[in-house]
Amino acid sequence: MTENVAQWWARRQWSKALAVPYAVGTYRVDWQRYPALVRQFHPELNAGVVLSQIPPAADVYVQWECDAGHRFIATPQEQRSRPGGTRRRSAWCPWCAELAVPKRIRRSQPDDGVHPCGHARDPRRIESDPDDDRCYLCRRLDRTAMSREQLVALATPGSRVALSRENGTATRFSWQCPDGHPAYTATVERILGGRRCPVCRNARGGAALVAVGEAFRSERAPKPASAAEPELRRRIAERLDVDLECTAVRVARPFHDQLEVWPDIVIPELRVAVEYDTIGRYGLEHVGPRETSDRRKDRLLRAVGWEVVRVRCRPLSLLGPYDVAASGVTDAVVERLLSALGEIRGDLIVDAYRR
Repeated sequence: MTENVAQWWARRQWSKALAVPYAVGTYRVDWQRYPALVRQFHPELNAGVVLSQIPPAADVYVQWECDAGHRFIATPQEQRSRPGGTRRRSAWCPWCAELAVPKRIRRSQPDDGVHPCGHARDPRRIESDPDDDRCYLCRRLDRTAMSREQLVALATPGSRVALSRENGTATRFSWQCPDGHPAYTATVERILGGRRCPVCRNARGGAALVAVGEAFRSERAPKPASAAEPELRRRIAERLDVDLECTAVRVARPFHDQLEVWPDIVIPELRVAVEYDTIGRYGLEHVGPRETSDRRKDRLLRAVGWEVVRVRCRPLSLLGPYDVAASGVTDAVVERLLSALGEIRGDLIVDAYRR
């Protein structure tokens, strides 16, 4: 079973009955072939163990840092085999690799054509009204007509708004939501066609119907990412008489164009959100930028009167004052979780919901 550096080193100390199972430089010759990995490895990120003390074939999670400052977790074997055959000349990083792949540009087909009004023909649209020969965008413009003054009022300061005849130009401009949400970019055509702030558009699905700080059942909430989350929910339901049907909490500020966040488990009676975090199959979950997103999500919840308890599976480090370290969903983990709930809301309050 793969384990983190600290656990692996402690087990080696026990099995070899030595304080230093592998001396510094033991595997220096093996790692000299991979100068990029030597540069990415930092002892302060790996419990003080240096790279020359780790066998190249060791089944252990190691934390790496690329030249751009991105941190990620992978085993030595995974790092030595990626990307295939070029390890000695390149420094692989999941974030840099994603940024290096150019996005595919979708080009319109030659037979798409354009409408006589000048709007591009959308092959996904079916013009179903035989009595109206206008394109779908022209019909939408009639239903959601805006004056130039209204259009300019939506533009952010310094953004140039231009109109070409009766239809908008293809240039993207910056727009400001009247409700103060972050600025967004869109063409004039989309604005005139009824497309507005993405935060407001997403909030119509449920978040706009509830008060800030209120828990509710959201249709936008994703399904559980693993079988461990439903199992943890089941064990909590066995111990506490609380409603676990809610899937979202309304927050005051947008989170990824949403006015709601989706914790793994929501306990409205205690106003506590429970998250179950692992590094995932490839060791990239809840690390690097995703950890930054987790921290921002926790801040948004605490700003509306909620508290967050994260069950963090090794080798992830704890983020909050009430987080629980775990290696899986067990009765002991649930007991520590209940103790954390008692610290947050008081033992008397939590005991009132015990079965």
